Amino acid sequence: MNLPLTALRNGETGVITSTDFSSEHTGMCGHRARRGWRKHFSVARFAKRLNDLGLTPGTKVTVIKSATFFGPLEVSVRGSRLAIGRGMASRILVDVER
Repeated sequence: MNLPLTALRNGETGVITSTDFSSEHTGMCGHRARRGWRKHFSVARFAKRLNDLGLTPGTKVTVIKSATFFGPLEVSVRGSRLAIGRGMASRILVDVER
């Protein structure tokens, strides 16, 4: 079942299946882009950022800690710990391992 990374609880692991580049919400933080060029720039920037962090399809990711009040998620990916904002994490779809 594909769920956003934000749906995982502390300690749960999932495998990244895809990222959500829907045309309506393309900003880095989930904000709607105001201009066409800005929309395309944000999508390219988002994809590059995920690749730079090693968050690619097929990669295992474990939620270490989910901050309260919609704060960032601390995740473990490829032996490293990362803090990811909720806007970015909500666009990463994972298949939950139970």
